[in-house]
Parts: sequence; C-alpha cells; structure tokens
Amino acid sequence: MKEKINLHKEQFLNELKEFLSIPSISALSEYKSEVNRGAEWLSDALNKAGMDNVEVIDTKGHPIVYADWMHAVGKPTVLIYGHYDVQPADPLDLWETPPFEPVIKDDKIFARGATDDKGQLYIHIKAVELLLKEKGSLPINVKFCIEGEEEVASPNLDPFIHENEEKLAADAVLISDTSFIDKGQPAICTSLRGALALELDLKTAHTDLHSGSYGGGVPNAVHCLVKLLDSFHDEKGRVAVEGFYEGVPEVTEELRKEVSQIPFDEEVTKEELGLDSFYGEEGYSFKERTGIRPTLEINGISGGFQEEGIKTIVPAKAYAKISCRLVGEQDPQDVYNRIEQHVQNYKPAGSKVTLNQLIKAKPVALDSKDPMIQKAADAYERVYKVRPLFPKEGGSIPIVEVFSRVLDAPVVLMGFGLSSENLHAPNEHFHIKNFTKGIETVCEFFQDF
Repeated sequence: MKEKINLHKEQFLNELKEFLSIPSISALSEYKSEVNRGAEWLSDALNKAGMDNVEVIDTKGHPIVYADWMHAVGKPTVLIYGHYDVQPADPLDLWETPPFEPVIKDDKIFARGATDDKGQLYIHIKAVELLLKEKGSLPINVKFCIEGEEEVASPNLDPFIHENEEKLAADAVLISDTSFIDKGQPAICTSLRGALALELDLKTAHTDLHSGSYGGGVPNAVHCLVKLLDSFHDEKGRVAVEGFYEGVPEVTEELRKEVSQIPFDEEVTKEELGLDSFYGEEGYSFKERTGIRPTLEINGISGGFQEEGIKTIVPAKAYAKISCRLVGEQDPQDVYNRIEQHVQNYKPAGSKVTLNQLIKAKPVALDSKDPMIQKAADAYERVYKVRPLFPKEGGSIPIVEVFSRVLDAPVVLMGFGLSSENLHAPNEHFHIKNFTKGIETVCEFFQDF
C-alpha cells in the first residue's frame, strides 16, 4: 500500500489543498455559505472514494456529512468521526502566507485547518478510497459522520447522535484529531478531561462613580471581582469551591506510573514558556496536574477604564470568564451549581453577581487494553516501527464521551498531528510525512480485521 500512496501522493496533496482553501469558519456567521461549501466538497470526495449513501444532512446550524459502506458481511463496523469546520484565521498579520491559500514548504502543508482537522480527516477518506480501488472491497464496514460545528462545541451533533443511534451504530469510533508525543512517537490518547465554561458578571452601583467624590465610600466592582476570584483557590493550589472534588478518583500508583511514562522535561518546558516555576495543586507533578486532575482557571477579566491615559472612576461593573477541566465522575452541571453557590457565599458586600453557562462536557476515560485500541497500536507499530504511548490529555473533545456512551462503543483516538503544528494559531501546518504515513496506518488498521 505504501507504493500506491507514494504513486498518488501529489494528487492527494492537490485535493487536500482544494479542501483547505475553503474558509469553513463555523464561528462567524458571514462564512455560513463557505461552511456549506465545505460540506458539499466532502460529499463529492466521499462519492469519489466509493462510499454509499452519501448525505449532507441539515441541522439547526451547520450540516453533518454522512456516508457508509456496509458490505463486509460478518465483519465489525467502524464509525469515522471528524470535522470540516475550522477556527477563525486572525490575527492575519502573523501569517507568513494567506491562511486559505495552502502552500507546501519544508515538507509541511500550511493553511488554516491543515492539522485541525481537515488533513487528519482526509487521511481516512484516502485510505478507504485506496482500499476500494485496490481490492474492490473493504475488510470491514465503515461509516463516516463528519460535522461542521466542532470549533463551536458541537451544539447539534449531540442530539443528532441520540436521534440516529441505529444509523450510527458501530463496534468502534475512530477519530483523528489528536497529536503524537513527538515526531516519530505515535500516541493513542486514553483520557480526556471534561469541560465547563461560564461567564461571571459583577455589578455594584447603577453607574461608574467619580473616585474623588465616592472612592473609599462605595464598593468598587473591580476590587470585588478580584476578591471573589481569589476565593476560588486555596494557598496550596486546590480549588476551594465546596464539593468541587466530588467524583474525582484517587490517583493510584499504577496511574501515576502510566502518566510518568510519557516523555517530559520540566526544565526544557519552563525555558520554552519563559517561566521560572510551575504552579498548581500541591502533591502532583506537572503532567498529573495537566492530565488527570481537575482545574478551575480564570480565562479573562475586564472592568473599569481600559483606554489610554487615566479616568478616575469607581467602576460599577466587572466581568470574568472561567473554565474548568473535569475528571472521573465529576458532573459539569453539578460543578456549575457548586460554583454558583460559592459565588453567593463569597461575593463581597454591595455586589450583585450573575453567571451564564457556556459549555459543559463530561470527562471520558478509555481502556488502553481494549482490543480495538490495541489493533490501532499494532498498525502504528507496523508503519512507524515504534509502539505508541497512551497519554492522558488535559484537553476536551466533548463529543467523544457522547459517542462512547450513546453507541456503547470504544473510541480510538488515532491522531497524526504534532503539538508544534500551530493548531488554532497563525501558520497552522501539517507534516506531509504524517499525512502519507497516516493513510498507510489506517489501511493497516482496517486490514487487520
């Protein structure tokens, strides 16, 4: 199969360039037609690959693209998930080349969506196409479910999965939207933290007040906000919200050993980040804090006068954005309720606080010993000549938990990206070597059945 991939490499890359040139930005309403164009382009690609029952399915937001090939009698079914929407490209002035004019240099393809997730998604379409053209059939049954809203938290995919459980039924869900540990070292992520995001609005007086006339005599919204935010953590880095850790599993020695197997150099990381020291929950390593422990982070604050110069006021309003990463059996709604109660208990006198929930997603833990995950590990090893590691990721892919729970199927996070590829940032790119080897690896995985 490697020879076939190399033979068609230029064709595949030209097709990927076409896909990447579509600015399918789901977060910005002015790009809705481009997101639709991305869905139609995918539909055409799946038809050309030889898939059956290709559909572009409308939702309340952006379309879902579905296809299947179900002729491998008695063989398992794998559902391939990915997303064709991308992040906004700004700040544009930091891009070395236009974000939607793909270019190849240094054996990398540069464009918005190159690694997240168009390049990784397209690996699977090309793998299926090659196998069908080479052998006339697939060794397993395959379904595709590709959404256009991952970058805006998948508001319509969750209900779609629940409403189409039979249509999407599979023995495993295969996703390529994660990264290697390092060049040449594959990884199959086996844990993703859940997520909760919210906005906090704090108000005091009806309007900003003159600091000469009122300063020292009325509550200052910014002072109140800072005091309230400081109450969320204790001096040992633990979240101080009562009941926050309910459902958090004990960190066993076996789990600590598994986490410690992932290569990591604290001093190099500090130097790369320009830090003198790390911060976090006492008694846990950096990798444990960022992979298997829950967090509460202040993502942004605003209030008072922000322009050049000075304006001597007592601010009446202040705002904060907060996100939590959750683990184990922590329930996002329960955590939100506890934060809401904490705010009522700790808000300074004279302040009124309202919360607005933005995102919630449950944590997911996958068994690295699952046969499907082990078959994926075998495929990686045959192509890359090294066994993948099984990291615990600190990030969240909310739909993974939904797929796992609703379809009652293992999820295989078979990523081919690198963390250095600037996903969500200017000059996003994807290593062509991992694109071609990725196609080979997916073919190996399918043929193992």
